[in-house]
Amino acid sequence: MNPEQLSLKQLAGLVQGEAVGNADLRPKGLASLEHAQPEHIAFVNAEKYLDQANQSQAGALIVTAELKAHLNSAQQNFIVVANPYLAFAILTHVFEKKNTKTGIEATAQIHPSAMIAETAYIGHYVVIGEHCVVGEHTVIQAHATLDDDVEVGRDCLIESHVTLMGACKLGDRVRIHANTVIGSEGFGFAPYQGKWNRIAQLGSVRIANDVRIGSNCSVDRGAMDDTILEEGVIIDNLVQIAHNVHIGAHSALAANIAIAGSTTIGKNCIIGGASAVSGHLKIADNVTLTGMSMVTNNISEAGKYSSGTALFENQKWKRTVVRMRQLADVPLTQLVKRLDHMQAQIESLESTFKLRK
Repeated sequence: MNPEQLSLKQLAGLVQGEAVGNADLRPKGLASLEHAQPEHIAFVNAEKYLDQANQSQAGALIVTAELKAHLNSAQQNFIVVANPYLAFAILTHVFEKKNTKTGIEATAQIHPSAMIAETAYIGHYVVIGEHCVVGEHTVIQAHATLDDDVEVGRDCLIESHVTLMGACKLGDRVRIHANTVIGSEGFGFAPYQGKWNRIAQLGSVRIANDVRIGSNCSVDRGAMDDTILEEGVIIDNLVQIAHNVHIGAHSALAANIAIAGSTTIGKNCIIGGASAVSGHLKIADNVTLTGMSMVTNNISEAGKYSSGTALFENQKWKRTVVRMRQLADVPLTQLVKRLDHMQAQIESLESTFKLRK
């Protein structure tokens, strides 16, 4: 159905909300509070956005009942829900432009042994190797490459110039964005007599249902066992996942992260941008790492961890670095002795003052 044919009442039903005002209003799309026009729906997620909401030209607002009570009378049409942001997220799928094509473009090169669902779409200049499988309603865009024995599930999106190799296996509703490589050779070498001896990577990559991987990422295949991304993992752009890494269900990785080989990350973890995790470590479930964190030891308990240095004004940063270097030059035992001596002097002064009183 064309989303522009859906009424406010019908849209409210999709998000288990209540339509207030003109239930027959037929919005044409979603927009921010700042840029919304009368044909748009916008959402209000917190009290701090009430002023913007009161000034917005949006034709309808997604709000909670509590937020609605604080809006002025100029706003007439609402979808009232418990969680406006979640409702907005659901409605984005209604108004999203969807691929309706099926079939195989003439320029695609597909090995006769490959199994392609009739409802799938294979774009121009796609290359699909031996014994590959592509599931129902999956879209593979132009110039993507599936090496031999790759399997892609149902309702997946493989964007342009993605490469799937190493006999990787993708579940259903997996989205992989442009220029990402899945199943590339892991970084494995054995040093001997001053030379690096390549270790053939014999494992694969297994990606579960509902995983999303951004553009320009690399997920290496395992050396022996598989690299595994469990259900619902989401990965931002420019992320490196090394061989034999195991990422637990519904964990989220922001941009510019590097996870070294054979590390296990638990379920429902959040890793901030520009972080790095050393190899052969284990991170527990429900761990949050703030941006620029450097993990060099196991994390066995859930919680929030940080190691990145927050921003300083340049001159203060330079002075801080000097002090850190000076601190590093002083043995810890010497520092402890100095602190003990200072504490003793303070206690002596306090005793003297008490006697004088």
